[in-house]
Amino acid sequence: MISGIKKRVFDITVASLVSVAILSWLIPLIAILIKMNSRGPAFFIQPRTGRSGRVFPCLKFRTMRYEPGADFKQARFGDDRVTRIGKILRKTNLDEMPQFLNVLAGHMSVVGPRPHPLPLDAKHWDSLPGYRERYAVRPGITGLAQARGARGETDELYKMKIRVRYDHLYIHKQSTRLDARICWWTVKSAINGNKNAW
Repeated sequence: MISGIKKRVFDITVASLVSVAILSWLIPLIAILIKMNSRGPAFFIQPRTGRSGRVFPCLKFRTMRYEPGADFKQARFGDDRVTRIGKILRKTNLDEMPQFLNVLAGHMSVVGPRPHPLPLDAKHWDSLPGYRERYAVRPGITGLAQARGARGETDELYKMKIRVRYDHLYIHKQSTRLDARICWWTVKSAINGNKNAW
């Protein structure tokens, strides 16, 4: 089991390198593309559940039409809310890149169970065995479930059960080596384009 201090050092090191080498130019570039493609802010800030159930503001590049006050609804295949630039950002995982700032702030880890929107948590928190235990650790930008293809819409319960199973496996097996492997799998998926992202 990876120690808390060792994991935090890994997180800060990776997030700092990414912030300086990539986010410093990527954020203004993508922000311009988003603003050119549709009206509204470049960022989508959504409350999500963090470690021990504490809510935090999760950062993403906005990939959908700007609809203030709209009810929560998971993105699905062919969703007409997704913008043209948003399709590219979601397919390559670039929409998640601002979350390295969440890592520096201590809200998230580079690797861990993905934080879900609050309505999705509310749906499964008490009804799905083991669901709330996902938040025994900091949520991650990427995780074992996502790296192994368990991402996208959870329109059927078995899909969420698979994610929870992967999350529990990660929590029990986590190590710096496993974190590095998951990061590599995620990069490969981003380069190839994730078939479960839309």
